[in-house]
Amino acid sequence: MPRLVLLPGLACDERLWEAQLPALPSGIDARVSDAHMRHERIEAMAAAVLSEHEGPLILCGASMGGMIAMEAARQAPERIAGLALLGTNPRPETPEMYELRTSAIELFENGEARDVIQFNAGFAFHPEQAGDAALVRRYVELVLDAGAQQLIRQNRALMERPDQRPSLASLRCPVLVICGDGDRLTPPECSQEIAELVPQAELVWIQTCGHMLTMEKPAEVNAALMPWLQRQLQSR
Repeated sequence: MPRLVLLPGLACDERLWEAQLPALPSGIDARVSDAHMRHERIEAMAAAVLSEHEGPLILCGASMGGMIAMEAARQAPERIAGLALLGTNPRPETPEMYELRTSAIELFENGEARDVIQFNAGFAFHPEQAGDAALVRRYVELVLDAGAQQLIRQNRALMERPDQRPSLASLRCPVLVICGDGDRLTPPECSQEIAELVPQAELVWIQTCGHMLTMEKPAEVNAALMPWLQRQLQSR
């Protein structure tokens, strides 16, 4: 049976998956990776996931975690039994985002991480959830708990990430793509592009949802993710 590895997004940890972990199919061997906290580049993070988890893998990644999952599939396609990609982007960094991250890194270095993350929270959630003060506070504290150095290092990794699009068409494993219809940090067109490139992709839109899918719409994410995981387990 394949092992499920959950890959959090930028500066996040297992708390990103707190609504998903209790809902996983019974008997599944699930781990939450922290490779993004220990390596400098997306390629090294993906290599660590592959070396630290034996056997066939189902990788479920959110945002940056999805980029790591796609890179792991590029490095070792024979090891990947399935990919679930949530609100992620197969493209390399744009010049505009490169400049924005460069400016953010300068603020992180100057001790202004809280201001940056609180401002960013306004874009991370759909407007209908952005007014939920408790939800936004959970997100802000989750990211700030990683610390300024992690924010700097992980943003630099994103700035130098590889283009995954050339390898997506050769994927032969099942791929589930989930995206919030109101994602303002990773445009829905990125998920659409993944679904068009991957032969066996299923695309699910979460309505009235932004970038933080697992926190904003946990029931809807679970309704798409858990049956898909069950099907992958039954097919082995």
